Order: sequence, then structure tokens, then C-alpha cells
Amino acid sequence: MALVMSAENRWMQGWIAGPTIEGRPLRRGDRAPDVTLLGGDGSEVHLSSTWKEKPALILLWRHLGCGCGRARAKRLIDEIEDYRAEGLEVVVVAPGEPERVNRYVERNRLDVTALADGEYFAHKAFGLGHWSVEQVLYDAPSEFCEHGAEVGAAFQADRRSQGNNLVDDPWMQSGEFVVDTTGTIRVAYLYNYCEDYPDARVFLTAARLAT
Repeated sequence: MALVMSAENRWMQGWIAGPTIEGRPLRRGDRAPDVTLLGGDGSEVHLSSTWKEKPALILLWRHLGCGCGRARAKRLIDEIEDYRAEGLEVVVVAPGEPERVNRYVERNRLDVTALADGEYFAHKAFGLGHWSVEQVLYDAPSEFCEHGAEVGAAFQADRRSQGNNLVDDPWMQSGEFVVDTTGTIRVAYLYNYCEDYPDARVFLTAARLAT
């Protein structure tokens, strides 16, 4: 509970501050960054180990309270066997401590390699930054766009009552990358807004071309 409360506080601080991180996303042909993250047991894992033996699909999750993330999880469940059939290692990099990431993965029934990245090191290394206010709040009431403390507190209370706590960074961009065994990015899919989900066929074709 203490971890969730701390993550809620970070969300509120970020909500009030607004988007502040400028991104310079990596592209196809760039070298994928090798950052050190935490596995489910708290052990250190080099991200490069996930593409050492076969190409990897690296999914950089936005935050652990995002409804769009839960929708992405449902899509991923339907897609994952096709990804594996094409030889892709599917890796979710999620913000938060291993305990919270483990609970999130179990709750959303994700049978994937899940790595914890509480400081968004991987997101920043891949060049992701903050979305603009309109990219996050395009379907929200107009008063939300001021991202004030009172609206933020009400927003959090509503989501908390539903069991979907608003946590982590409210503005961080999502991205998904196919990385081949040489550590080269074959596909860089950058979400333009929260529900801008990729077409699985792009990744499947990239996997076939990468092997």
C-alpha cells in the first residue's frame, strides 16, 4: 500500500507540473540502448539479454494506472502467440517497483517477461518524452486541461474507488520497439496518443525480416 501511495503522490506532482520532458525518439536503424532494469525477483537484468538469442518486442508501458494500458494488455494477450510463433521475445518494461509490476502483470494476465523501471530509464534511453496535454486529455472535460490540483485529486479519488489507482507519470509517452539480435532497432512504433495502438502485423513482418 505504501508503494501505491508513493506512486500516487508522484502522479499528482507530475499532473500539476504538466508535460516537461522533451523526447528525441530513436528510429529504425538506431542501436537499442542497453539499460539495467529489475526482474520480478528484484535481480538486475540487462535489457540487451532479451534480444541476445532472438529478436525482441520491447513494450514501454506508460504507467500502471492507465486505462489504455489495460486495453493494450487485452490486445497483447490476443497477439502474443502470433508474436512467439514468429520468434519474438515479448518484453514489457513497466514503471514501478518489482512488487507493483508483478501485481500488475498478474492482474492483467500477461504471460510475458516483465521488467521494472521505476525511474523510466528505458523510456528516456529510447528517447521517449512527455506527450502534450491534448495528446493525453483529448477525450477529457475541458477543465482537466488546466491540470490543477483540485481536478487531479478528484480524478485520483474516482479511479481509486474503481481499484485503478492513478500512479507514476501521467504524461509519459508509450512506445514499442522491435530489436534484432544485433541490437538494431527494426521498428520504432511511437504512440501519438494514449489509444494509438499498433497493428500487430507490422511487428510480425519485422520479426520475419529480422531472422
